[in-house]
Amino acid sequence: MPSPTLLPPTAPPDLAGPPLPPYRFDLPPGLLWVMHCSEGPVPRASIEAGRRVLDLEAHPWDMDFGRDVLGLPDRVRTQAARLLGVDAGDISLTQSTSSGLALVAHGFPFQPGDEILAPLGEFPANAWPWKALESRGVSFREVPLWPGHQAGPAAWDSTPPTIADSLEARIADAIGPRTRMLTVSWVRFQDGLRLHLPTLAAACALKGVVLVVDGIQAAGVFTPDLHGVAAFVTGGHKGLLGPAGQGFVWTTPELRSTLLPAGSWLSVADGSKWARPGTDLDRAWLPDGRRLEPGAYNLVGAAILGESLALLCDAGPLRIAAHVHALQGRLIEGLRGGANWPGEADRLEPLWAADRLGPFLSLYAGPNAAGVLFDRLKLGADRNIHASVREGYLRIALHGWHDVDDVHRLLEWLR
Repeated sequence: MPSPTLLPPTAPPDLAGPPLPPYRFDLPPGLLWVMHCSEGPVPRASIEAGRRVLDLEAHPWDMDFGRDVLGLPDRVRTQAARLLGVDAGDISLTQSTSSGLALVAHGFPFQPGDEILAPLGEFPANAWPWKALESRGVSFREVPLWPGHQAGPAAWDSTPPTIADSLEARIADAIGPRTRMLTVSWVRFQDGLRLHLPTLAAACALKGVVLVVDGIQAAGVFTPDLHGVAAFVTGGHKGLLGPAGQGFVWTTPELRSTLLPAGSWLSVADGSKWARPGTDLDRAWLPDGRRLEPGAYNLVGAAILGESLALLCDAGPLRIAAHVHALQGRLIEGLRGGANWPGEADRLEPLWAADRLGPFLSLYAGPNAAGVLFDRLKLGADRNIHASVREGYLRIALHGWHDVDDVHRLLEWLR
């Protein structure tokens, strides 16, 4: 199975201004935050939305059940569906990526002997929910994606990926007769590679395997193609610019009907209608995404995330993606000839041109380079530039509020 070749966005950085104007954030002067892959800044309007809910919590007599208790979660579902291009009825609210994946893991009807397959080196949020099933006789197996790919204690010794590596083909070839589910990160948290979901979906459909996607490292910057995907899970605190503790899960009706309901009082018919006695337990489980939700809502988190999702939708997901892609291209080109990053421009440029990178560039400094990378982080912090390091890579995350001047400043630091 050949690796897909995608046409990357060709729009230059928006010279009229970035899609998300910096004034929408409480960014101190001189601060360059390029680590939304760890934690994204919450916009001012979203913080104000959360404060309004806190004020209602202080004055519950002003709270309206339909408008606030039900309406705020409804807004998150509506805006999440708008961002992904899906039906709001297929969205379930959850606390985080971990809780969303656990919802699928523990709700799916696995049988002893079944297997979950994953690429080697998934973020722990996409490993432990599946490993927790080992007591039920369900195994978790990882597949390396390129020659020299390592994880675990040897992660810092891993070789970096290149355009020649057939990632999806390696995953598809690893699907075995016991594989019931394939779980992948759309964008990998350390090396920054973006997997081609339609190719994986086709391989899973051919072999009768359920495809589950951890989307947190790309949601808010790129829009996934969910055809053939069964579940897409994300927390809200990275590229979605929401708070920690509020995320969502998208599921197909087919997968959702096989999952155990959450068993909350709001996951059943008429659960929120007080005219019907709450002790009347003769009810059906809801068929939509509320079926999987855990109960009372995080109204502050819902208000904040709903506002952030609306901001992203209004800015235009395609415009944000094209803007970030173009800024990355300038940054990669600027790395050419830099003595500190030999060969990284040559390695990253073909991946960038083929649209195989997520919202952050992962710069590889060589094996056992932890000291070099953390020294570089300290130098950046001294210049009020804040990036992150994960398992052998320096991560530089660009979003809709960054501009060309930020790229120039990054290059001065990196050189």
